[in-house]
Amino acid sequence: MASHVSYEDSKKAVWKGLGLLAAVTVAEVILSLLKAQDWAKDMQWLFVLLALLIIVLSIYKAYFIIYEFMHMAYEVKGLALSVLLPTFLLLWGVIAFFYEGDAWKGNREEINKRDRIEAPAETGSTGSVILNEEDLKVG
Repeated sequence: MASHVSYEDSKKAVWKGLGLLAAVTVAEVILSLLKAQDWAKDMQWLFVLLALLIIVLSIYKAYFIIYEFMHMAYEVKGLALSVLLPTFLLLWGVIAFFYEGDAWKGNREEINKRDRIEAPAETGSTGSVILNEEDLKVG
């Protein structure tokens, strides 16, 4: 059975939660600005580390919002899993679509390399000239 807390205690808990979310959001913004700097782009390990920290902080915020403000921390395990499992499946689907899109992009680049146009040379030689798409543009 859930214990009841007073209105003032509930209000303090909400403000504490909002303060925590604000602090995490400010940290994400600062990390994003650091990652966008030119000096950070030269250090690949720092760039990856900052990106991972931003992802971890975003996941923490989502966890906190679901468990506190959607009251999943106070529900039975089955109900909580019925909400969280589709969320994880959706995340898996988004990652799979990005991976598939990247594969299609790589295949398209490979096909474009093979589809270069060969035209006979105008000098009468037996060789050929390879034209790129930029050579065919007018204007």
